[in-house]
Amino acid sequence: MGAIVPLFTALLLASLGPLAFGQTEARSLLGTLLISPPIPAETRARMEADLTAARAALSKAPADPAALIWVGRRTAYLGRYREAIGVFTEGAQRFPADARFLRHRGHRYITVREFDKAIADLERAQTLVAGKPDEIEPDGQPNAQGIPLTTLQSNIRYHLALAYYLKGDFAKAAPVWVAARDAVNNSDNLVSATHWLYLTLRRLGRTEEAAKALSVITPGITVVENASYHTLCLLYKGERQVNDIVKNSGTGSSGAAVLYGASAWLHLNNRTAEAEVLWRGLADGPEWAPFGVIAAEAELARRK
Repeated sequence: MGAIVPLFTALLLASLGPLAFGQTEARSLLGTLLISPPIPAETRARMEADLTAARAALSKAPADPAALIWVGRRTAYLGRYREAIGVFTEGAQRFPADARFLRHRGHRYITVREFDKAIADLERAQTLVAGKPDEIEPDGQPNAQGIPLTTLQSNIRYHLALAYYLKGDFAKAAPVWVAARDAVNNSDNLVSATHWLYLTLRRLGRTEEAAKALSVITPGITVVENASYHTLCLLYKGERQVNDIVKNSGTGSSGAAVLYGASAWLHLNNRTAEAEVLWRGLADGPEWAPFGVIAAEAELARRK
């Protein structure tokens, strides 16, 4: 493979000016146009510097797939999801045996509500990694301990199961959630996958299996990143009160996760009117990229 930078990459490296915000990135599942969100100036400056560094690294090593992946990831962090999808598309074309491009593009197809494309990418990625050793996936935004907690294969399975779930294909989602849960042996992965697995099994009417899945979740386990999912699992076990966790849900992706989990629990416990209030609040809020928001939109869209 030559070291010539393809046209798309060359254009990316040339476009080092200020990043634009307020561009239309997607349409919600309810038909609303979704605009790339504003980012606080200090945060934006840091993220733009990270993207500039990633582009510089790619210019020095244009044949390195990891360098191209980082350009895509850093672009997506800035809310430029369509541009990031373009970067990952370039990577998938140049490195067709590298599952990482399909893993990341699949993730961002979920973000822009194109679930069928996400599923196609992630199913293909799963085929590419079958029978191969797993690998740690580096964090773009490291946790407090600076220790990556996920792997390529766990992320492929997680996002594939999520795409099935968002489409309402719970029968396909369930075994993939199990595979995602079992891919990495740490508490953060355990609580995040178990949260979704529980909701999926309950949607399938497999109540005893759902309860069994929760049996390994205890208040005393230590999580680094996924305290929201740990709290939700304890809610599902009856060890937390829904009003308390809604009141203390917080903001951002973790807050959206808590509110969606609480709403799903309310719905499963025949309190759908209360669940719809939370779904509508998430769907009408200023943030639209978190999975909890997308899941709330999916609930409302299915009920239309």
